[in-house]
Amino acid sequence: MPLASATAHLAADAPDYLVAIEAGRHPLTGDEGPHEGGQDRGPAPFAFVLSGLAACTAATLRMYMQRKTWPSATIAVAVSLHADHDGIQYIRRDVAVGGSLEEAQRARLAEICERTPVTLFIKRGTRIDTTLSMT
Repeated sequence: MPLASATAHLAADAPDYLVAIEAGRHPLTGDEGPHEGGQDRGPAPFAFVLSGLAACTAATLRMYMQRKTWPSATIAVAVSLHADHDGIQYIRRDVAVGGSLEEAQRARLAEICERTPVTLFIKRGTRIDTTLSMT
């Protein structure tokens, strides 16, 4: 049984890269931006990956704070994909936590950011087994 699932369908008559996606039971639309030949009618694939990382980071921090019965606080996570001068890609993640937390609590949250499930998934890499069939 899968831990998570998603499907993507690109109809033969769909405009270029407009993809119908189902993430679990949630319908989404993916597309490429105009610079890639799309119409920007939905997030591009890397934006979906980054969104998952941002959402996981925020939710994991909230769960940790609740379990520790720390004061409730706002959590804002911004992630972006970059390439260094050698072309090596990396993700930059900026996390802002509001509220009245002590410095030790903030330091602990920084540690937790590095151990969220999606962070670990991205950092370790994951095998992909592909089967291609013709319909």
